[in-house]
Amino acid sequence: MKAMIFGVNGQDGYYLTELLRLNNIEIVGVSPFEDNWIKGDVGDFKFVEALIKSHQPNYIFHFAASSTTHHSALFDNHNAISTGTINILESVKLNCSTAKVFLSGSAMQFKNDGLPIDEKTPFQASSPYSVARIQSVYAGRYYRETFGLQVYVGYFFNHDSPLSAEQHVNQKIVKAVKRIAAGSKEKLELGNIDVQKEFNYAGDVVEAVWMLVNQDKVFEAIIGSGKAYSIRDWLEYCFKKTKNNWQDFVEIKQNYIPEYTILVSNPKLIRSIGWQPRVDFYQLADLMLGDL
Repeated sequence: MKAMIFGVNGQDGYYLTELLRLNNIEIVGVSPFEDNWIKGDVGDFKFVEALIKSHQPNYIFHFAASSTTHHSALFDNHNAISTGTINILESVKLNCSTAKVFLSGSAMQFKNDGLPIDEKTPFQASSPYSVARIQSVYAGRYYRETFGLQVYVGYFFNHDSPLSAEQHVNQKIVKAVKRIAAGSKEKLELGNIDVQKEFNYAGDVVEAVWMLVNQDKVFEAIIGSGKAYSIRDWLEYCFKKTKNNWQDFVEIKQNYIPEYTILVSNPKLIRSIGWQPRVDFYQLADLMLGDL
């Protein structure tokens, strides 16, 4: 059995690679960077088609994306997510129609009224990132319904790991806590720390992905814990581990407007096929903080 992972160099690609190797799956990893994987652009149709035609994978996972929702990433997100999805699906249709294709979705592509989001929540194009994600899902549905391809979508809610980029607030806090514990006198600048979101573990999330693509009753599912905590909760717990008071090291940005005040899932459907997260909020913090 063989799996192809676009975006293999990210945290999701890393944890999925580890999981698939435990299941004796051969990995064909694709990355836009110079590393130990195949270098290439998922936005290049000729490259994608040649790769899929040559390797004939049983599974294809599309994780490639720019993780920011900022308008500055408009073309990067369109290329990786929208064009990349179409390139993969058309290549599968033409050359490898029995492959199972997984497309990453996001909590950020849904209308958010503060209530738990499920698969019936309508989409909302609130950023270039969400536009690209929405287009990707509709492309997946088109190829599934018109050509019979096995296309799955998992809508990821916030998830982290020790591999998270420092641009993400959870990791930003963890890195600062470590430096402060080592003697730094820095001040950590944050926005609205009362924002509530999920604190899922990337290793758990890819287990949900693997479970999803190995059944044929559910093709689109929210992937999240359904439990929300505030950034303040994360701050308090992380600093408490070092016996420091977070108020002594944090400066709050004035007049900061967050993208949302709460973002939480209703994971009933993914749980119906047997998935449960293993790592909770506190265990995730301990894992990311490591040995202080």
